[in-house]
Amino acid sequence: MVTTGFINYLKFEKRYSPHTITAYKKDLDQFDLFLKSEYDIVEVNDVSYRMVRSWIVKLMEQDISARSVNRKLSTLKSYFKYLTKEGLIRESPMLRIQSPKTSKKIPVFVDNDSMETLFSTEIFGDDFEGIRDRLIIEMFYMTGIRLSELINLKDSDIDFYQQNIKVLGKRNKERIIPVSKEFIDSIKEYIAVRNKNIALIEQNDYFYVTIKGKKVYEKLAYRIVNSYLGKVSTLQKKSPHVLRHTFATHMLNNGADLNAIKEILGHSSLAATQVYTHNTIEKLKNIYKQAHPRA
Repeated sequence: MVTTGFINYLKFEKRYSPHTITAYKKDLDQFDLFLKSEYDIVEVNDVSYRMVRSWIVKLMEQDISARSVNRKLSTLKSYFKYLTKEGLIRESPMLRIQSPKTSKKIPVFVDNDSMETLFSTEIFGDDFEGIRDRLIIEMFYMTGIRLSELINLKDSDIDFYQQNIKVLGKRNKERIIPVSKEFIDSIKEYIAVRNKNIALIEQNDYFYVTIKGKKVYEKLAYRIVNSYLGKVSTLQKKSPHVLRHTFATHMLNNGADLNAIKEILGHSSLAATQVYTHNTIEKLKNIYKQAHPRA
């Protein structure tokens, strides 16, 4: 299958992030390999819905989750829709494909006490890396931003006067996140320590940097979060996204409006944000069990 035109369409017209484009390309390459090995097919016009359906069966037999399979099917739908629009095929083979049913997962989050312990004890060092690591975790928890958004932050995105942070999210969509004065003070402290160290001065505007002045990379930020959450939480998964879930859940549990959380998280629809109401319902169930005499 030829995918160059579609990938360029995602990159230049849809303006998807490099991470998303890589995921699309990987899905298409996997499907292309399947077609060649199982059906000896290389021309996209020869692809039928039965072939797509057999790929689904093979993926499920490999114990790939229904959620992951659906993501791959979403890639194929977009690809064949593009080909149809460009007049390269007459009809999409995806029209007769039904997606596997998925069970809704309740987002994993860190409890209030663990987060309080994390920020109230002397876990972080008082050197540059300690101050930076604390601010990274604090920013994930205080703003709910994504990992890619955090590492791409620049000094110019921080508005000290208005006390907010400008974030460039998915599909280059900008949003403004308000923060507290205390958090702004933490940001100022980090900048002061960062700028004092000559080794950190380099010709880039990125807010978070390594000890050598390079932009903080995804694996480093992930390791930082995983390491420090491991000191206060027994959760199996300890990632930046768990802190994003923690932000949303704690906000909702403390009375924040769902629409406000949606805007701060940068969700395109309210449906994506509503998953956090499950945690609130679970909390209400626990309160009911503890408080009602006949529960």
